[in-house]
Amino acid sequence: METKEFSIPLIGEKLPELKVQTTHGVKVLPNDYKGKWLVLFSHPADFTPVCTSEFVAFSKRFEEFQKLNCDLVGLSIDQVFSHIKWVEWIKENLNVTIQFPIIADDTGAVAKRLGMIHPGKGTNTVRAVFLVDPKGIIRLMLYYPQELGRNMDEILRIVKAIQIADDNGVAMPANWPENEIIKDEVIIGPASDEKTAKERLEKYDCFDWWFCHKKL
Repeated sequence: METKEFSIPLIGEKLPELKVQTTHGVKVLPNDYKGKWLVLFSHPADFTPVCTSEFVAFSKRFEEFQKLNCDLVGLSIDQVFSHIKWVEWIKENLNVTIQFPIIADDTGAVAKRLGMIHPGKGTNTVRAVFLVDPKGIIRLMLYYPQELGRNMDEILRIVKAIQIADDNGVAMPANWPENEIIKDEVIIGPASDEKTAKERLEKYDCFDWWFCHKKL
């Protein structure tokens, strides 16, 4: 039973339906975000330095996420009263408004369901990131230790890259859009037969038939 509670959902599966209390009221995930992209992320605890820096960083990029039709939802195993007070503290002391909801998972039920509990750290949650697409499907998961704050520009890059890959049927190279080989170009899927392999060489820029690329 314990293994099931702490199991991590798989990429490609639908995010389990979760009814949650947040600083913006009760929400049902992923249903309330149908038709939108969602970055669901957990943090170890309110009123901690690294987590505070992360919430400020997410907030500074909130409009950029919104332009990508992507919402943000935070989570920790704290009561909603703690979340509300922390949000007030950030506004009063750092002059940053947290515009997205924070899940109050004080029972730990959501964190256990999604495998967010940090091994050996009591009830603290890891710094997890779930990217959920408009159909409610988990497209990416990232897990960071408590000691390491996340890079929000990388999370933005991930959302942009996966959206472009979906819309254009392409793949994205390492460090896109600043790849060391093809810069901001994208990768064409490899051919599955000889005829297509030859066509790839004629139609696109290629290092070989299995490594073709193009500009968007």
